[in-house]
Amino acid sequence: MRKLYLDFETYYDVHFSLTKMTTAQYVNDENFSVWGVGLKFDDEQTQWIPGEECFDVLHSIDWDDVAVICHNTLFDAYILTHHYGVTPKYYYDTAAMSRGVYPNQSASLKEVAMRVFPNDNTKRKGDELVTAKGIKDLPPDIEESIAEYCIQDVDLTYYIFNEFLPTYPEQELHLIDLTCRMFVEPKIVLNKQLLEEHRDNVKETTTNLIDASGITREVLASQVKFTQHLTDELQLVIPKKKSPRTGEMIPALGKSDPGYIQMCRTHPEYQHIWDAREAVKSRIEETRANRFIDSINPDGTISVPLRYYAAHTGRFGGAEKLNLQNLPRGSKLRTALQSPAGQLMYVADLSNIEARMLAWLAKEQDLIDAFATGRDVYCEFASQIYNRKITKADKLERYVGKTAILGLGYGMGPDKFKATLKAGSPSVEVTDATAMSIVSQYRGMYPNIPLLWNGSKNLLFAMMNRGSVGMNYGPLVVDTNSLQLPNGMHLKYPLLQYQRGEFTYSSGRSYIRTHGPRVTENIVQALARIVITDQMLEIQNIPEVSVVLQIHDEVISLASDSEPDKTLEKIIDIMKTPLSWCQDLPLDAEGGYSTSYDK
Repeated sequence: MRKLYLDFETYYDVHFSLTKMTTAQYVNDENFSVWGVGLKFDDEQTQWIPGEECFDVLHSIDWDDVAVICHNTLFDAYILTHHYGVTPKYYYDTAAMSRGVYPNQSASLKEVAMRVFPNDNTKRKGDELVTAKGIKDLPPDIEESIAEYCIQDVDLTYYIFNEFLPTYPEQELHLIDLTCRMFVEPKIVLNKQLLEEHRDNVKETTTNLIDASGITREVLASQVKFTQHLTDELQLVIPKKKSPRTGEMIPALGKSDPGYIQMCRTHPEYQHIWDAREAVKSRIEETRANRFIDSINPDGTISVPLRYYAAHTGRFGGAEKLNLQNLPRGSKLRTALQSPAGQLMYVADLSNIEARMLAWLAKEQDLIDAFATGRDVYCEFASQIYNRKITKADKLERYVGKTAILGLGYGMGPDKFKATLKAGSPSVEVTDATAMSIVSQYRGMYPNIPLLWNGSKNLLFAMMNRGSVGMNYGPLVVDTNSLQLPNGMHLKYPLLQYQRGEFTYSSGRSYIRTHGPRVTENIVQALARIVITDQMLEIQNIPEVSVVLQIHDEVISLASDSEPDKTLEKIIDIMKTPLSWCQDLPLDAEGGYSTSYDK
């Protein structure tokens, strides 16, 4: 394929910009206008194409043989596909690649250029764009300035891409392409009517709850005023918590704060107030419904905005103010995502992948065997806690066992475990002694997991020791301030240091403390992420199946509604098959299909 480096420059003003709108809103708005585009084929000289010439030039290109490379491809390729109606063969994205190379650090073109070329001041992003703000029809002098600015951006993208490409894993490049394709070639249909009804119902319910509370929306929404009302009018003692930002004690009035939960339970006579407070603070549901509606493409589809390598461990994140990584089960936002006519939505979920990966990495054979043979590990551990046989019918006891299995593997202590149970749903209260006993039981029953924490601590020391570079640790290889993952990517700890008994590393903005159990969590999540993303690519290779969304441990695909059981079986078989570097990892998956994302 020919490589085409590309960057659009488009009209914007104070109110009409991507800071206030989603990409779909912005590009499909009547005010949208292209000033011009910078194009660079392979190693040829970069050209500026004025806006009035863009259509003819772009439609003269044979896109079946072109890979597009942009810095933030979701935006530029969306313009290609939705404004100009042309579709490239392949998508690269240097902003996405930068997040993979420099996790947790800014992926802006300006910052990436300075990071990749620290000693070359000719490779810097300009700031000429501000001179054109609010001007739809550019005068010749400003257009010349914008053209130079655009050409510089295209050239920077070219230089950065060619720095990253030689060492970037091929599978990850395919994943970037798939992520871009979910956004710029969308297939999920959004049920606008369902969302509008949901939004209106939320507004009406909130209004009714506010009226029933006898308190104004302003008081219910304000932390200070709500605290004052509870203190002065209701004579309640306000629960407190330590602020993670200042370290000072502040009111604990979040719906998941254990103190607030306890206060609500202690005073059921004020349930009408608690309900109104939650409704007002949860207005985000109404806001999100509006954002979904505003983001519908003209053809009724919704572009899926996933941020590749949003987390330190490589996991996806939300984008475009929609955050599709956070769609609670039962939410209308979830069920509004639907399949087009003649197709079904296939949802497959990797079963407790992190707990399985942790057991496999720790070589905790009893736990591995339990997963491999399909035993219920939550019930088994709950049976140890309660000293009697626990089954799925014992929902509360099994929930405690599940919380222990999923939470205690990363070094959680008794106090946090107790608080986690209390803040959970259902909320379970245990004594300090019981919490301590459960933590001790877990560490005694699965002794290799605490040993893994110690091994991870030793890895931190190894990453700071040049003599340890190249050392193997399971599927990992020690590198300087990083661990090489089995897919060629790195779990990075920049500027890692050990002082006064603490490990810290730089996030680019601040220093983060870490320790053995936390590194264990990072490793497990990074490895689990590789499993599910490689499976996504394998599923995408099934004829006539399109992966359209990924949320945590779920892969969501669209395919024909004929022979759905066979299609689902192919998907599940892929998700049950371990990768080459973890062939003895016991995987399991379940799934279903429907006309909407209602799993």
